[in-house]
Amino acid sequence: MNVTSFFGAIIGGVGPALLWLWFWLREDSKHPEPRRMIALAFLTGMVAVAIVIPIEQWAAALIQTHQIWILQTLRMTTETLTFLAWSTIEEVVKFALAASIVLRRRDDDEPIDPIIYMVVVALGFAAAENTLFLLSPLSGVTLADTIITGDYRFVGATLLHVLASAVIGVSMALSFYKSRAKKIRYVAVGVILSVALHGLFNFLIMNTAPENMVRTFSFVWAGLVALIAFLEFIKRMPIRGV
Repeated sequence: MNVTSFFGAIIGGVGPALLWLWFWLREDSKHPEPRRMIALAFLTGMVAVAIVIPIEQWAAALIQTHQIWILQTLRMTTETLTFLAWSTIEEVVKFALAASIVLRRRDDDEPIDPIIYMVVVALGFAAAENTLFLLSPLSGVTLADTIITGDYRFVGATLLHVLASAVIGVSMALSFYKSRAKKIRYVAVGVILSVALHGLFNFLIMNTAPENMVRTFSFVWAGLVALIAFLEFIKRMPIRGV
């Protein structure tokens, strides 16, 4: 792979994520988060990819090794279980890093903040993941194929990560002023729903013909429309202490 291809992959992977970042930050324009926190959240998401990849490889090898037991006990194909495991790993790692690096800081001080930060973490994750995904196409196929691949990641995988992580952010927003015990329960439900959404999308991708892929993407788009509407509701929540 030459230098041009390498930087092309970076631009193709990071560029779309930055465009979505600009869009989502506009949703918090009245009380914008510090730029250093946005940058930290974005970098946190990128770091998560480096942690996720070896764990996913280990999980795939483990599932492959025990595939006979899996088929007999869970009545689930190894491919389906692998994608479900990957969905769980990605959402749990993204949230764990966000909670330990970003969400514990004093800048997370109003209900909409955890949603914004989780979205930014997801975009950082998608940027790094998309870059790695594009490295292979850029190194050996036509520009047209690369553009198609980039468009697929732009409208599909990137927005899936945003939606899945935002679900956790929403659970945190709804429990922002509640007791610690309730916050834990809300977050647990949020993580479960996040994994379920991610896993469902992967399942649909696996079982949908290419000509019907728009139908699969439509469920992500519908979820994002609902998320934007919910953000308007969150914005109207009173901010205590202000």
